[in-house]
Amino acid sequence: MADKVVLLDFWASLFAMRVRIALAEKGIEFECKDEDWRNKSELLLKMNPVHKKIPVLIHNGKPVCESLIIVQYIDEVWNDKSPLLPSDPYQRAHARFWADFADQKVYVVGKNLFSTKGEGWEAAKKDFLEIYKTLEGELGDKPYFGGEIFGLIDIALITFYSWFYVYETLGKLSMEAEFPKIIEWAKRCLLKESVAKSLPDQKKVYKAFVEWD
Repeated sequence: MADKVVLLDFWASLFAMRVRIALAEKGIEFECKDEDWRNKSELLLKMNPVHKKIPVLIHNGKPVCESLIIVQYIDEVWNDKSPLLPSDPYQRAHARFWADFADQKVYVVGKNLFSTKGEGWEAAKKDFLEIYKTLEGELGDKPYFGGEIFGLIDIALITFYSWFYVYETLGKLSMEAEFPKIIEWAKRCLLKESVAKSLPDQKKVYKAFVEWD
């Protein structure tokens, strides 16, 4: 019997985009169920009763939650196609470190950039610039964060690209001027069909963000 794969999704979610990319990289067919984050479905509440948020991957009726865990689950289950993590234990640990950095640092400074008001805004912008400079240093002259092959770190980070216009507009900055290596890397990632079809247009994200705010 074929695997039944369902993704509880939201089109503008940085985290759900990761799962869509991983599924596309593996060539896995799945059913996408778009969630309304303001009116959560009974299915979402049942499948993720702890955090009550997307994304949730439902594989043969069993839920897997949290985007980075889901991506690694996909890599382990469908391990005969396009590996997303390296086989070497040290390199795997390295990939997991930087994927976690994406959640613990990159996401936080991006959120703070557009949510901080008043006196703290300049500090929030400084933190944002410092974190992205750290990413540029880690990328160096490599085509992808893991080296020659697109993998977990790239999946963890490329989804932020869809929010760059939000960062630029509200942060009063140019990502290309500040971080040319990151932009070059992002364009390289977007040449992959799995990425291009999984990331929404930046201005569509900005328009939606303004409406939500």
